[in-house]
Amino acid sequence: MKETPLSNCERRFLLRAIEEKKRLDGRQTYDYRNIKISFGTDYGCCIVELGKTRVLGQVSCELVSPKLNRATEGILFFNLELSQMAAPAFEPGRQSDLLVKLNRLLERCLRNSKCIDTESLCVVAGEKVWQIRVDLHLLNHDGNIIDAASIAAIVALCHFRRPDVSVQGDEVTLYTPEERDPVPLSIHHMPICVSFAFFQQGTYLLVDPNEREERVMDGLLVIAMNKHREICTIQSSGGIMLLKDQVLRCSKIAGVKVLEITELIQKALENDRKVRKEGGKYGFAESIASQRITAFKMEKAPIDTSDVEEKAEEIIAEAEPPLEVVSNPVLWTPGTAQIGEGVENSWGDLEDSEKEEEDEDGTDEAIILDSIKMDIGVEVSNIGSQDAPIVLSD
Repeated sequence: MKETPLSNCERRFLLRAIEEKKRLDGRQTYDYRNIKISFGTDYGCCIVELGKTRVLGQVSCELVSPKLNRATEGILFFNLELSQMAAPAFEPGRQSDLLVKLNRLLERCLRNSKCIDTESLCVVAGEKVWQIRVDLHLLNHDGNIIDAASIAAIVALCHFRRPDVSVQGDEVTLYTPEERDPVPLSIHHMPICVSFAFFQQGTYLLVDPNEREERVMDGLLVIAMNKHREICTIQSSGGIMLLKDQVLRCSKIAGVKVLEITELIQKALENDRKVRKEGGKYGFAESIASQRITAFKMEKAPIDTSDVEEKAEEIIAEAEPPLEVVSNPVLWTPGTAQIGEGVENSWGDLEDSEKEEEDEDGTDEAIILDSIKMDIGVEVSNIGSQDAPIVLSD
């Protein structure tokens, strides 16, 4: 299913607003949408909300054989899925061009930047290494998927804990979380993608475009950077020509945004670590609102009942006496009477069904006597006369 195209009026309205440096959600040109990070009960599970764009990240691991040319390095695998739940335009089970481009950009941003120490994932050189798999699911699409996905991926990797192992000779022992505490991954830095949308052939620039702004943009520039202002990857799409000054300007803006997002991620991880250590509410239970319509409670209020009689007497004394109402009998039919208003009493009248039964009494009696004649051989004649003789025959 293809997405619904924008009308010419909507397109002109969006471009006119961008020319006047106005955005539909009230943001300024370089403003990001609100970022919210929620963690699951298990390690390595998180949900990142960038405005209304929502991405679920889940990290898993398993022991596998290493690659032949990298016998002492672990394996990192990234997979982003675009489901129809996020937007009707996404088709399930089909690798669209957008999905291929996003997966490649994530791999360049996180795996090729060497943000994770893959040598620390080696258990036995040439035999056993850890394979770390990062699954990202787009839950709701409102623009700027790559930024939300990169944040969800790095947050899930920082939050993940792999099981502890020990090696004795050729034997590898895998310990459960109850036996030994899980081990966090060795992460050198946190690369984060920042997207810039260009309009009118690069004349106007916006940071963090939403879904409608992406439809009318001419080109997109994605810069992946860490808080040390090191560019991990850069990609331009849309076929527009950018000047060197424009790219340098975007890199400076990206450095500021990446520093703010990194501080937010570190703060969220620290809060989750502290809550888990104290034994409080953690995971998605923390994000559930306590005041809900299904769990509404009202506190008991004390009531003073010492002077109830006095108050009742005061209320009765101050109240006005009721008006005198005399009910007149209503005569509907001779011999009957009713007080008040109501429908007419029809008990004395026969219903139609009863009248039909009276008319059919003679026929029923004849049918009954005929059946008696067939059973015991009684001949019945002159049923209407009371003096008619009854003749019995053997």
